[in-house]
Amino acid sequence: MLDARQLQALSAVVEHGSFSAAAKALALTVAAVSLRVRALETQLGQRLVVRGKQVRATPAGQALLAHVKQVQLMEADLLERLRGSDDQRWQSVPVAINADSAAAWFLPGVADLLARQRLLLDLTIDDQDHTHELLKNGTVIGCVTTRADPMRGCVAEPLGIMRYRCVAAPAVVARARTPQGRLTPHRLLALPAVIFNRKDALQDVWLERHFGLRQARYPRHFTPAVDAFERAIELGLGWGMVPELHLAQRTGKPPLEEVIPDAVVDVALYWQHWEREPPTAQRLTRAIRDAARAALLPLPAPHETQG
Repeated sequence: MLDARQLQALSAVVEHGSFSAAAKALALTVAAVSLRVRALETQLGQRLVVRGKQVRATPAGQALLAHVKQVQLMEADLLERLRGSDDQRWQSVPVAINADSAAAWFLPGVADLLARQRLLLDLTIDDQDHTHELLKNGTVIGCVTTRADPMRGCVAEPLGIMRYRCVAAPAVVARARTPQGRLTPHRLLALPAVIFNRKDALQDVWLERHFGLRQARYPRHFTPAVDAFERAIELGLGWGMVPELHLAQRTGKPPLEEVIPDAVVDVALYWQHWEREPPTAQRLTRAIRDAARAALLPLPAPHETQG
């Protein structure tokens, strides 16, 4: 039998990234947390975490944490059925998603389910190219990702396409154009880009796709908050990639202009989750699938992407 306190210690260490932070969260000493994790490793006969400046789970630790979260959800579902609907407890559902999706369609799409089922959303925001790592290491039960190939023990459900357009304040677009009104890469790259964070590569994808430029150099502002990101573009600090869904919701805000009309970048999104989901997770998956279908552009059929 696995010891619940040892599993709790392992989960806290991986979640917080260090033994000291885990000890603080659990109101224990660092020695006590370390002892519990070490005892669990001894019982299983293998290392569960890689110790260092930033503690991370080994593949065995990742598999164990994913199993623990799955069991916890199953136990919560069972207790809910045994108690009856009149005594339904709040239940946490940890998921990872990119910031653009969270604001544009995810939260509006799942809000009713969360309230009705008394679910507590434990949301981790990360770039859509990196959220799958949180599912892999057992931190979350599902993630919105660009990864179409399912990880071991998981399912990757197609959600749709999130379309991005390169925009700027009208004055910035004018500065990127020649006196004859032609936009040139040289003039554009002399101006700063507004980028969400250092993992964000959409602007580089756009430059390569529409100008054939790779590893282009240009000044950059980093603004890792959706409101601040778009506000920086409004204020003329630079050009940036904004989801079409966000542009459609800009009623009453300062105007933004496309740098090159209809030069878009389409990002295909998938919902990766456990193959064997407890009922609570299944309901969340259905809500996410429905919300994405209503908001995102449809993915092309397989034969449309070939040749």
